[in-house]
Amino acid sequence: MSAPVFLKGNEALLRSAILAGCRAFFGYPITPASEITEAAAYWMPLVGGVFLQAESEVAAINMVYGAAATGTRVMTASSGPGISLMQEGFSYLAGAELPCVIADITRGGPGLGNISPEQSDYFQVVKGGGHGCYRNLVLAPASVQEMADLTVLAFELADRYRNPVVVMADGCIGQMMEPVVLPKAVSEREPPSWAVMATAATRRNLITSIHLLNDDLERHNRALEAKYRRAQIEARWENWRTEDADFILMGYGIVGRVLKAVTERLRKKGVKAGLLRPITLFPFPTEEIRRLRDQVKGFLVVEMSTGQMVEDVRLAVEGVRPVEFYSRLGGNVPTAEEITDYALSMAPQSARQEERLWMAMF
Repeated sequence: MSAPVFLKGNEALLRSAILAGCRAFFGYPITPASEITEAAAYWMPLVGGVFLQAESEVAAINMVYGAAATGTRVMTASSGPGISLMQEGFSYLAGAELPCVIADITRGGPGLGNISPEQSDYFQVVKGGGHGCYRNLVLAPASVQEMADLTVLAFELADRYRNPVVVMADGCIGQMMEPVVLPKAVSEREPPSWAVMATAATRRNLITSIHLLNDDLERHNRALEAKYRRAQIEARWENWRTEDADFILMGYGIVGRVLKAVTERLRKKGVKAGLLRPITLFPFPTEEIRRLRDQVKGFLVVEMSTGQMVEDVRLAVEGVRPVEFYSRLGGNVPTAEEITDYALSMAPQSARQEERLWMAMF
């Protein structure tokens, strides 16, 4: 095992991408993701890779499309407003079944918002964002070490499912510095059989997302749908003290770390709390939520948004247990103290809601 190095989350992500075999980066700087582009400008030429600062995010994502079509491991990085500009490209990449990795280091919105951390990109990244019937696979790191590890996983999943994979980290995780053990470098890869290369063997390959006949497009979309169903096996999460829990706390990214402290605080006050932290936002850990709902009295979801992931939690719970919600906005990270106070204040309310729910059902 290599020795730990002290890195920002953003730089750990880029250096791990290179060790995972990424050899092309196209991007446009934006806070709080700019260090990824800066690191790519330094490291890519040193490993014989390609770095280009595009004239815009629209140009960058289309360059990603072109490089991905050659079978090259390629990535870009941005934040909320830039990700919005890339959404059409996301759809083209998914429709053409091209693997790539996109880092979204989320900031406050809507509009220009501010450069402080939020989690308000969940809808646009997890639910697709661009036009058509497609999904992104989405990973949500909660530490600098996970920025490194999940980036390697992102490239593996992108190749496995021939699909865009997003590493979505709030600005806290991108900007914080922690010790990290970088991954081992992967061996050189052969270009995949579907790639478009300057060789006779690949001359007949065609990369496109257009299917002009209705039946052809329907077959293609059904195949994509089946692929996203198969990808459900990739769901990942962290359980923390859920074995005997009466209440489940849920949050991802920096919020997941805060909720570990909340769990301990609540247990000291006699509340058997546990944490379920989603690591994949798509595929979502729906089956684990349904397993836990049968043993607990309710859920509390905490997000740095007005409530986006909470909708997926409620869909998974299916009304069997109450799901409460707490949030902070504008770049404010909720503290363990305030979440603990809220959890203690809402516990009796949850019990009443549960009683009303059961009375309505029976």
